[in-house]
Amino acid sequence: MALDQLKDFLKKMESDPVLKEEVLAKCTADDVARVALKLGFEFSGDELLRMSGKKVGRVTVTKTELPGEYH
Repeated sequence: MALDQLKDFLKKMESDPVLKEEVLAKCTADDVARVALKLGFEFSGDELLRMSGKKVGRVTVTKTELPGEYH
């Protein structure tokens, strides 16, 4: 289940400072999902965005507005 994969990835990120830096350097949720996929965690950027505002362990998922982004 993708939600479980996403939560497991966030827990791994919480304990891995190198992974955390890599994730924070990404611009989009899809970019983060691709990083996770390389590590064997499968979820979509859209699923990650739906977690915005929620906390898993010590990690809070926050959607960042990009300059020039239109709504």
